[in-house]
Amino acid sequence: MISYENDAADANGNNDFSSTSKNCYMHRSLEASVANETPLFVNKPPPRVFKLMSLPSTIIKLTLGLLWCIIHVAISLFSLCSHLIFSLECYLISSGLLRKYQNLQLSRMKYLAIVVDSREAKNTVKINQLLCWLKNLGVKYVCLYDIDGVLKKLFEPGMNGSKDDNRGDCLDISANIKALDCYHSEMTIECISGSDGKEGIAKAANLLCSTYLKGDRSTHENIKSKSVFTETDMASALKSVGCGGPESDLLLVYGPARCHLGFPAWRLRYTEIMHMGPLKSMKYGAIVKAFYNFAKKHQNYGK
Repeated sequence: MISYENDAADANGNNDFSSTSKNCYMHRSLEASVANETPLFVNKPPPRVFKLMSLPSTIIKLTLGLLWCIIHVAISLFSLCSHLIFSLECYLISSGLLRKYQNLQLSRMKYLAIVVDSREAKNTVKINQLLCWLKNLGVKYVCLYDIDGVLKKLFEPGMNGSKDDNRGDCLDISANIKALDCYHSEMTIECISGSDGKEGIAKAANLLCSTYLKGDRSTHENIKSKSVFTETDMASALKSVGCGGPESDLLLVYGPARCHLGFPAWRLRYTEIMHMGPLKSMKYGAIVKAFYNFAKKHQNYGK
């Protein structure tokens, strides 16, 4: 009996141990499976939730997109029609079919300024053609300007009557001399750049300051006089440093930007500015039309 009971107790103990070990094994396997599956959910982004748009919002969005396309097409068509009309008008002017553009009154236009974008100023063929057109129209004085000084390097060797040994500073000296033979005898040409404007105003300011300081040293007065520089003083100072120049009556801008690209402001007090588009697409009829529109304008200078 004693041995049987001991055996039964051992059997019950073994059964309890086996069940406990099974539970522990199942618990460990469950933890391992959870540990293996957890990074999969952590590393993956959460599933996207697609929300269906309501019917009114969809209709509004499609309507706005269609309206934007219609406006874009309308503006493109208007720009295309304007360009075609302008090109046709320039062709008719060049052909001499429009009589009102044949007799230009250029008595008011004594000084003409041409502003060219520096990237387009390297096109010597277009520059020479532009100058020959201006000569044929009767222009007597032309000021050529680009901000980087490309035109100054291009034309100064031919104007000075000497060839520069360093051909890297000049684009085509032979073309310059041929072009100057075309119009130099009948038209005065001036070439300036952006440095002339900045350096000119700095030199004029230094001249005015030095003149003022020398004047204070020479006078021994107890009352301090206020420094007042008038427009006449500034104009004479600019003329003294060699950066004065005549004021342009008309300024033609060739390039993508609708601005004077740093042209000296003291020479633009009463100047009429007209944008002519890119230099590569310049037209003779466009220049004639610009001169005609300038001749019709009336300027009130005031008192």
